[in-house]
Amino acid sequence: MKRLLTLSSLFLVMTITLSCGTNIVGDNRNPLLEEWTTEFGVPPFDEIRTEHYAPAFEEAMKMHNAEIQAIVECTEEPTFENVILAMDNAGVKLYELNLIFGMLSSSDLDDQMQEVQNNIIPRVEEHYNNIMLNEGLFARVKAVYDKRKSLKLDQVQMRLVEKTYNDFVRSGALLSDEDKARLMQINAELSELSIRFGNNLLKENGSFYIELTQEQVTELPEGVRNQAREAAAAMGKKDAYVFTLDKPSMLPFLTYSKNRDLRRELYNGYIMRCNNDNEFDNKQLAEDMARLRVEKANLLGFKSYSHYVTDDQMAGNPEAVYKLLEEVFEPAVESAKRELEEMKELFNRDYPGETFEKSDWWYYAEQVRKKKYQLDEEAVRQYLSLDNVRDGMFYLANRLYGITFRPIVAPRYHKECTVYQVLDHDQSHVGVLYLDPYPRKSKSGGAWCGNFTEQRYVNGERKAPVIGIVCNFTPPVGNTPSLLTFDEAETMFHEFGHALHFLFADVRYRGLADVEGDFVELPSQIMENWAFQPEIMKEYAVHYRTGEVIPDSLIAKIQNASLFNQGFVTTELAAAALIDMDIHSLETYTDMDINDFEKYNLATRRGLIPEIEPRYRYTYFAHIFNGGYSSGYYFYLWAEVLDKDAFEAFKLSSDLCDKELAHSFRYDLLAQGGQKPGMEMYRKFRGADPDKTAMLKARGLYQEPVVEEAVDIEADVESIAEFEEATKPTPSIKNPRPMTEPGKALRPDFAKKPIKK
Repeated sequence: MKRLLTLSSLFLVMTITLSCGTNIVGDNRNPLLEEWTTEFGVPPFDEIRTEHYAPAFEEAMKMHNAEIQAIVECTEEPTFENVILAMDNAGVKLYELNLIFGMLSSSDLDDQMQEVQNNIIPRVEEHYNNIMLNEGLFARVKAVYDKRKSLKLDQVQMRLVEKTYNDFVRSGALLSDEDKARLMQINAELSELSIRFGNNLLKENGSFYIELTQEQVTELPEGVRNQAREAAAAMGKKDAYVFTLDKPSMLPFLTYSKNRDLRRELYNGYIMRCNNDNEFDNKQLAEDMARLRVEKANLLGFKSYSHYVTDDQMAGNPEAVYKLLEEVFEPAVESAKRELEEMKELFNRDYPGETFEKSDWWYYAEQVRKKKYQLDEEAVRQYLSLDNVRDGMFYLANRLYGITFRPIVAPRYHKECTVYQVLDHDQSHVGVLYLDPYPRKSKSGGAWCGNFTEQRYVNGERKAPVIGIVCNFTPPVGNTPSLLTFDEAETMFHEFGHALHFLFADVRYRGLADVEGDFVELPSQIMENWAFQPEIMKEYAVHYRTGEVIPDSLIAKIQNASLFNQGFVTTELAAAALIDMDIHSLETYTDMDINDFEKYNLATRRGLIPEIEPRYRYTYFAHIFNGGYSSGYYFYLWAEVLDKDAFEAFKLSSDLCDKELAHSFRYDLLAQGGQKPGMEMYRKFRGADPDKTAMLKARGLYQEPVVEEAVDIEADVESIAEFEEATKPTPSIKNPRPMTEPGKALRPDFAKKPIKK
């Protein structure tokens, strides 16, 4: 996941010198306000204290206001240079603070940081809102926009002018004074609610765990037991084993524990997060945010919030999003049903006459995987140490782009971070990369990549970015290193793709740094395609004890099982994307019970089977209520169409790491930022519009062709080539049933008590 900013991303900057103003000098005693003298321009984390943030934000907002006022009061005729460029060059210090604080408040939040988050960040959002609704500033922007065709601008400058104008309009610049005031109020409320939502989730995650004895964990793999023992020790619990709601802790337990009651307890703790009618409950917050977003969209002239969001994305409208989700969801559910039947055969032997439950899925999926494919994920983990996977990523980046990663000593915000200088093929400096891999109580769940500083130009010279990859992988225990699952290794490659996107950025104007939201995941997801390619795996998948390179037979089993459980994985992903669109496609807000709303739209309307929950339920759906992905969780599937189609170009080449293709991908896509529309960039790389075929094939959503002799996929295939040839599918797509028009059938049985204002 790439960290997406909200309104503050509208004012991204490069310098603090204005055409009609002067430089503003801040408080030199605060390291956040000083010019950093650290090597490569990394933030001086060793000098920054929590108490520095509040005064730094205050001073940075004053600086930014002065810069904006200078633009408004400039007596010269509005031009590209003294309006658009001056805005692009304003607020650098404030934006830097936003980046640093945003990353650290997610990865290392303490009580003091939370207080800053609660008190200062809403004011920062209000600050940006005020700028976007500044009538004098908008008048000068509009003046440049109206005469833009006569200004002899190049293509990039023209795009910046048009984007700046549209950002103002989308922020309410054309509204009446009364509506502007209401919009400001809505934005402030949304900011406050989002912070509360995230804080509740963090606290709920930290407050739930199960404590077990040695007798209750005997069947678990040694590494899983050791991790649980260390988690207990960290809590001051002797001779105990603790499992939490962090996925590196929870999923191994669900996968390997034979104790059904304990699996149910842990899983229910996960899916009921912030949904327990306690002090951390998020139901009302989510409903309030949905109500406010409907009102905001209507104020701005859109039928629904999803219409507002998708209007400036590649998709263009909610209908295009629903069309994609329809093509994925129904066949995914059918595939999941078939997977369920296989698991039930084993389940019924263990629990005759009982009902298969949601919490049973991981355990019996692993049993089927072992039986059908002779693949033990725990055995594969021995080859996927964190260090190995990291080295594999670096090796791949070198093969593709010629870049190298050199460990360096630099200020760190946490002792578990490692830091690397990134060097280009000519040994020039590209940027700095921080890796922060392990869970801790102060860190949000999941994995993400973001900036501490962004690429920008200062006096015509490129300033390289500082990037962070943050994960929650199983930490090392004793002499055993961190060992990753398939999914975790894939996640590592995914976030590394975001990092490369940041590192390769070469954008003239910071206002054009951002790509469309549904383009964001293309650079990350395409990297996943290489993760388990045989020739790449053989370079990094080495047994952590013996030093043995992963054998062909094991790689073949991985390939053999590659489509296993994809029905489940795709269903839970598409289900989450659908409920995101559903709640944001409401054209008018009707008081509701959010749990009933979710159940109605997934189970009643669309036929989601009771054995599967969406990947995220509303009460812990941080992506859409605390992460910038509202009406945007579909981004992952939309981008997957792009990434699978793009990877086809490499597969059709004689070299999976074809340097000519990689050069085009780097400079025609990754380096461009938002200087061109996403589809235009994609067409330049691929030579055509993206085709869904590769994505549907990768997820096993094609109907298998009718053949005279069925392929025995249960066989222990020793040859990778033989397996690929034997299982090569032929395209055959069935037309899914159409779903109801967005906003029209999101109805009934979810009435509840009057909403709390």
